[in-house]
Amino acid sequence: MKPQSRSDTDEEVKEKNSGACPVVRAVEEIGSKWRLNVLHDLQEGEKRFNEIKGSTGASSSTLSRVLEDLEELELVERRVEERPIASYYSLTEKGEALGPALDELGEWSKEWLGK
Repeated sequence: MKPQSRSDTDEEVKEKNSGACPVVRAVEEIGSKWRLNVLHDLQEGEKRFNEIKGSTGASSSTLSRVLEDLEELELVERRVEERPIASYYSLTEKGEALGPALDELGEWSKEWLGK
């Protein structure tokens, strides 16, 4: 019997896990507590920074970082008004497309995690 090489084993593992890869990538993108809270909050529509801060309970520094991350991931967009100076945040089309998936995950959690 031919001994299995390390690269064969790695390839087999990659192939075996290929079905999970899209889910893993999605969780890595949106899976933090604060990212999920902000995405959920913005499903209600456009909000100002302090509105998001109040409804999520995030600190200013945490919220700033999370909003920047979500903008970079093209899930959230920022609109700036000059008079009065204010920043408004809303979901992009990509961010809105997450809504049904988040709703389904919430339903699963209620049923199976008892919350």
